[in-house]
Amino acid sequence: MRKSLYMNILVPLDGSDNSQKALIQACDLARVYQSNLILVYVVDKSPSLNLLDKKEYLEILRKFGNRVLLKGKKTANDKGLDVTTIIKEGNITNEIVKLAKNKKCNLMIVGSKGLGATARFFLGSVSNKLANNSPCSLLIVK
Repeated sequence: MRKSLYMNILVPLDGSDNSQKALIQACDLARVYQSNLILVYVVDKSPSLNLLDKKEYLEILRKFGNRVLLKGKKTANDKGLDVTTIIKEGNITNEIVKLAKNKKCNLMIVGSKGLGATARFFLGSVSNKLANNSPCSLLIVK
């Protein structure tokens, strides 16, 4: 598929079923509009857990993120799309917003929820934070 100069679609992935649904939607739109598709996984460095050594914890998250991105890339490739995959580290919302700005994204497609209810209570919904801070249009997939 030829790369378009008209639209960049950013898809943050977290390994959840909802982020997979968002990816499918993004693939369909990218194919129709011949858009560039960018997949991102953010290793969340903000919560501190005392269960594991911080380095060990971050390494587990990095490995998980790489697996999520590989699965996402395979999904897109199976639909005939080339994708760019990026892994970032830091605050999830901040890193996604910065990437959307840097890549001049026109559209971001996210799942409606990825975290469990308890984590969402304490951390806030990433999709909600993105709705308030995204530099581009945002499609929230249920």
